[in-house]
Amino acid sequence: MKGFSEEPIKTVYEEARLKKGEVTLILYSSGKLLLQGKLEAVEKAAQGLEQKKIGNRVKAESFRKETGWIIGTDESLKGDTFGGIVVAGVKANEELRQQLTELGVADSKTLDDREVLAIAERIKKIVPCEVQSVLPKVYNHVRDITLLLNTLHRECAGFLSPGKHVVDKYPGCAVGEVQVEKAESKYVEVAAASILARAAALQQLDYLSAQAGFRLPKGSTHVQLALFELKERGLDFQKFTKVDFANVKSFLQEN
Repeated sequence: MKGFSEEPIKTVYEEARLKKGEVTLILYSSGKLLLQGKLEAVEKAAQGLEQKKIGNRVKAESFRKETGWIIGTDESLKGDTFGGIVVAGVKANEELRQQLTELGVADSKTLDDREVLAIAERIKKIVPCEVQSVLPKVYNHVRDITLLLNTLHRECAGFLSPGKHVVDKYPGCAVGEVQVEKAESKYVEVAAASILARAAALQQLDYLSAQAGFRLPKGSTHVQLALFELKERGLDFQKFTKVDFANVKSFLQEN
């Protein structure tokens, strides 16, 4: 592109990285093009791409304006059959919030796995953060999962304190000074925490997949074949799955 100079890519998930003034363009292998930098410069670059009919613009998150230190926490793997649970926390003030926004931080559900892993590494270099990753072998010995979630959110916030603790509200949530549903689309700190949590969840699934000897699936919809594979290999379900999930209980009873 005219006026842009090529820069070295920084992660294995990038195809190209270009820079011009205060704007950096990152092309991911997923095909998504991320614009980073000062808002005015990014907007100008985006308009230039639109004029050339390059891609379709996806509007960036519009986060709430906050003052002072905010600690956002979020979790991942809660609804997945395989894996335990992960909770992450991120702390930021006005300056760091601006940097997170310019980095392209958004609700992790709007990003693919490659983008999540790449952006997570950048987040760790910008802000104070904490990640708690619990494997299934520990998760399955906990009687009260809601209590575990509350404890992990509290520990992440405590590690990063002081600051106002904002939590992405979940059933039974009993922590945080502010409990908000869909907080990852309202607070950039929670959005950043959602990215870190999901990145750690992907890394946990990678670790467990290596232990199992085959790729463990995400989610809980298409997992039946993987459950059969665990059984065929004679592996301990306690080490790989949430044995209290209805689909796992049903599988173990029928097989």
